[in-house]
Formats: sequence, structure tokens, C-alpha cells
Amino acid sequence: MTRLPRRAHLLIAAGAALLLAVTAAGCSTFPSGARSGAESAPSAGGFPTDVVFDYQLGGGYEPAAGVGGVARDSTDSPDPDRYSICYVNGFQSQPADREAWLAEPDLVLTDDAGEPVIDENWPDELIFDLSTDDRRARIAERVGASITRCAEAGFDAVEIDNLDSYTRSDGRLTVEDAIALATRYADLAHDAGLLIGQKNAAELGTRGRDDVGFDFAVAEECHRFDECATYTEVYGGAVLDIEYTDDLRGTFDEVCADPQVPFSTILRDRDLRTAGDPAHVFEACAR
Repeated sequence: MTRLPRRAHLLIAAGAALLLAVTAAGCSTFPSGARSGAESAPSAGGFPTDVVFDYQLGGGYEPAAGVGGVARDSTDSPDPDRYSICYVNGFQSQPADREAWLAEPDLVLTDDAGEPVIDENWPDELIFDLSTDDRRARIAERVGASITRCAEAGFDAVEIDNLDSYTRSDGRLTVEDAIALATRYADLAHDAGLLIGQKNAAELGTRGRDDVGFDFAVAEECHRFDECATYTEVYGGAVLDIEYTDDLRGTFDEVCADPQVPFSTILRDRDLRTAGDPAHVFEACAR
């Protein structure tokens, strides 16, 4: 099952109307002079910093003209002509994998009653128990298989979601637990020839780069939550921002006018619909 954005909210009728209005306008602008695919300029770590990325976790499709990078789910295929990021849920289970994780119950975080702890916004997702080195090693072995598949499929990089699951653990997990597991993922990704991206968790500051080994960042709504500078101060131009139509802070033109937003800042519909769907929205800041 394909992942949807982490900062999810329920869509209301007004939000749906906005989606349709933006779609009808057919508005998609791109940075002037932006390059695509192999022509992109890499950062010091090899990540392209002057291309527009499309965020396609809802299903892969041919991107709009001018798009030079694509993020897709690990169950999808990379774009053969663009820099491709593979999405992996590294700290919580995917709905389709729930029963498989429950078969190893000590890897699933439980509450005082012995019941699995779930993400309240994603009730089909179990939070992993990262509290010991042995458990982290076993979790990394299982999730590492997905990272390896990303490399074998031809992706260039991987983003690991739910790094901040410890904040939903009622104090049973710590940021140190999350960093220790993320470091294992970074080692696995680098060994497989992939760059690895920090997903959200702006509160880590430089620790994601310096302690874990993240090469870039994927931020959802960094403008909405006034966090963009927190990411770019650490990762420079190697930051992607996805803003959503149902929860913008101002208009998208105002978002793009903010000098703190990254080069690749895009507007997407909350459900990340594929192109051709009436609710699909994709717009990029012009630079």
C-alpha cells in the first residue's frame, strides 16, 4: 500500500474545492534555468540541488515538463530519465506488512496493557520497538531488504519515513533510539550505493547529518510550519519541500516568494493523486 504524507489532515469540502480549482487552472511553473535528469548540478554529497522534484508516493506517472527528479514508493519503479528517490517506512509498519511484524511481537512497541502502540493518524501502522540494540539490529535487517531492493531497482537515493515515531511512543522511545536505528539505515543505504534522506524531524538540527549520515532532507510543509531554514542551514540546497493545498500559509505565490524555501518547493494535493485524476495538483516555484 502506498504511503501518504506524514502530516495528514482530513480533507473538508472547502479543501476539495480548492484542489479542483487549482487543477482547473492547470498551473505548473518551474525554476528558470532548472536542469533535468543527468544534467543536474550535484551538491558536495552528489545530490542534485537545482532540479524540481515531483512527489509521487500515490503512484508513479510521467512527470510534467521541467521536472528533473521524482520520489516514489519502494514498491514502485524509478523514473529511468530522472533522479529517483525511493520511499521506505523505516520506523513503523506499512499496512500490508502489519501481520508480518506482529509475528515478531517483541519488535512492536506495546503499551502498559501489552497492546501494540499505533500511530494515531495512521491506525494501520505499528510503531517499532527501537529500545534495544538487538531489536534495532533485527528491524534494520528487515527494513534493509527494502533499501536493497531500492538499489537493485535503480533508484539513486532513499528517504526513510517516521524518524520522529519516538514522539508518538508515550515516552517509551527516545531520540537516541531513533538516531541509532537511522544510523544503521544510513550505513545500509551507503553500502548499497544510495544516498539517504532525512524525512521531516527538523528538531534534529545537525545531528541528522553529522551523527546519522543523512545526505539530504525531504521536508513536508516546512513553510507552513516555518522550518525551512532549519533544514537548509544543515543541508544547504539538498532539501526538498512539499507543501499541500489544504493547509497553506498564504498563497503558493507567497510561499515561493519566501527566500527561505528550498529551490525545489512544490505544491501537491494531500492525497498525492496521479496525473489525470481530477484532484491531482502539481505546481512548482519559479525561480
